[in-house]
Amino acid sequence: MLSVEEAQRRILAAARPTPAEQISLADAHGRVLCEDLAARRTQPPAAVSAMDGYAVRAQDVAKVPAALRIVGYAPAGGAHEGVLGPGETVRIFTGGPVPDGADAIVIQEDTESDGTTVTVKESAPKGHYIRPAGLDFRAGDVLLKKGRLLTARDVGLAAAMNHPWLMVHRRPRVTILATGDEVVMPGDPVGPNQIVSSNGLGLAAAVRAFGGEPILLGIAPDDREALARMAEGASGSDLLLTTGGASVGDHDLVQSVLGKQGLEVDFWQIAMRPGKPLMFGTIGSTMMIGLPGNPVSTLVCAMIFVQPALRRMIGLGDGVAAAVKARLAAPLPKNDRRQDYLRATAERDAHGGLLVRSFEKQDSSMMAPLAKADCLIVRPPHAGPAAAGETVDVLPMPDGLSRL
Repeated sequence: MLSVEEAQRRILAAARPTPAEQISLADAHGRVLCEDLAARRTQPPAAVSAMDGYAVRAQDVAKVPAALRIVGYAPAGGAHEGVLGPGETVRIFTGGPVPDGADAIVIQEDTESDGTTVTVKESAPKGHYIRPAGLDFRAGDVLLKKGRLLTARDVGLAAAMNHPWLMVHRRPRVTILATGDEVVMPGDPVGPNQIVSSNGLGLAAAVRAFGGEPILLGIAPDDREALARMAEGASGSDLLLTTGGASVGDHDLVQSVLGKQGLEVDFWQIAMRPGKPLMFGTIGSTMMIGLPGNPVSTLVCAMIFVQPALRRMIGLGDGVAAAVKARLAAPLPKNDRRQDYLRATAERDAHGGLLVRSFEKQDSSMMAPLAKADCLIVRPPHAGPAAAGETVDVLPMPDGLSRL
């Protein structure tokens, strides 16, 4: 059986960044830039006021109180034409351009005005409450680098840089095909020997969270011709994910059926729990990962193997999740030869340290504990017993530890 690390390495070696596409800035959140982004303008383009008040010459208000004649107005979006002379002032508002000749702003709280003159009660040195041109950035400054995952802050910055369109990596198209006569879709009639399938919908949500575009093909029955027909729907996809049918058995048809469509298998067993029967290969230019049929195994393997592959495809490099350190709240028994991923909850101790507690039952069919889990405790092969308080590696769930 292959180690988890070697399986990740082989999958990542086959993953390639998707081509670039142009999108509207309004759709850019969560996308990855394909090129450096330089500012197309200077911000602010000219010196502007940082406060509501009066634009003055600092020398005119060196001694206070000082009476000045109001000669104009400079609202945001407007400007006062002309040069400010001795004893003159311009009423100005936040964002308004500082008129020529002015070199300071007196805030309105430090003045009294009768509409034609203003009495300044507090001095203002040169540059007081003035934002100089280019305070934020200048035209040509590269502010967002290629390979950056765009946040809401980045979208706002790109807008300020005057970019209505961006070049980003296309979202990988990920086709999802569940298999098995024993599973039915939620809401469908459930026979006496059937179960409701959670794999396809759970995987689709995970793929979307990982940056991909999921395409659900439905559930293929344990029939070679039907499975082959449905698998044709993966044509043109970047990645095909199947659930079930990856292990050894009379009803495990995925490998044999897809083999006739050109599947070249790299490996099909991993030394891990949950998720031993995991298959990886390629069909032409499409990567294929055959996930186990048990729902917990499906989603844990998606986190360990699918997420890094998709991160590389969207331009984020290797993307293998980094483990964090935590202390055990309760002891753990020794582990066998397979790397174990224990579903666990997390909490903070009195000193702010991270405490993790494994669920007592770790059956790979139990979705309720997985939904409650904050993280996965990583137990290396042949790890000995671990006492309460011992430090262990944990992998945060994508939406788990961040809430602590």
